[in-house]
Amino acid sequence: MDSRKIYITERDKAKLKKLFASTIGFRNLDLKNLKVLLYELERAEVVTSEDLTKDVITMNSTVRVKDLDSGSEFTYTLVYPEDANSDENKISILAPIGTALLGYSVGDIIEWAVPAGKRRLEVKEIIYQESMVHEQK
Repeated sequence: MDSRKIYITERDKAKLKKLFASTIGFRNLDLKNLKVLLYELERAEVVTSEDLTKDVITMNSTVRVKDLDSGSEFTYTLVYPEDANSDENKISILAPIGTALLGYSVGDIIEWAVPAGKRRLEVKEIIYQESMVHEQK
């Protein structure tokens, strides 16, 4: 796990912590990922939506990342487990890559263990972030 500073909104942290209260029925793999997520939440700097910069990955953000080993680029939307849908590239916060993305910024390199080994991803672009929508209102 990386020691780089990550950021999370107060709202996202509160919602994600509620996942810990409802872990009955979670698969063992999800429970392991939940522990990793808790670690990430505890080390993250909590900011208000208004203070969050537009280049930070939050819940419901749509991001473009580049796999530094293959050169392939992917677009993902980071969602809560009940909204995950691989056909729509909506990845759960409990998926290893989902947990890895939360709180990182454009330009960051993320190294994260996944079932197939270690992946290195570069955050290329934030296509959508909820706080962008709130600002426009």
